[in-house]
Order: sequence, then C-alpha cells, then structure tokens
Amino acid sequence: QVLLVESGGGLVQPGGSLRLSCAASGTIFSINAMGWYRQAPGKQRELVAAIRSGGSTNYADSVKGRFTISRDNAKVAVYLQMNSLKPEDTAVYYCHVNSGIYESDYWGQGTQVTVSS
Repeated sequence: QVLLVESGGGLVQPGGSLRLSCAASGTIFSINAMGWYRQAPGKQRELVAAIRSGGSTNYADSVKGRFTISRDNAKVAVYLQMNSLKPEDTAVYYCHVNSGIYESDYWGQGTQVTVSS
C-alpha cells in the first residue's frame, strides 16, 4: 500500500514563505510525475506545480516566479518552496504521484496553508 504524507503547512503572513514536503511510503514503480495541487473553499482542485521523471517542471501561472518544486528520487519525496505568499494562496495543498504504464494516481491527505495577517 502506498501512502503519501505531507508536512509543512501552517499559518503565515502575506509575503512570507513555507516549504511543503511529501514523502512516500510503500513501493511505487516507475514514477511518471510528482506534483502539488491545491483546493480553496468553494473552488475546484487545481494543479500548482509538477515535476516529471525527466526533470521538466510546470507551474500554474498564478505561482510562477514564487513557488519552486523539487524532488528527491532516492527518497521518493517532493517539495514545494513557496515564497512571497499571498492570501489567495490559502488552500489545502495535496501531494500527487502518477506512476506506471497505467498511470496510477496517488494522493496525500492534504495540508492546510493559510496566508493571513
């Protein structure tokens, strides 16, 4: 059984920074991509950032230049460095892994990020 465990969420003032971490337990074969999604109250879940097996990355336009995604292949871990946080970044952030030829999806339980003064 694969579990993704996120950490690093919390309350931060506008302009502040947070670093989210996600570590996988269990065996995941052939990771295609790892990433972060978020869901704000009353809104749909949206992709924040993703990193593919070859190392290429993509970001939501709203976070470009402020957020950086990285990974540790040896640990099957993915990170999201969030700088210059804004109130509109407030959401539950979910770790996501897609793996295998059948593109299986795995999700973490979510971690709350609140940006408020």
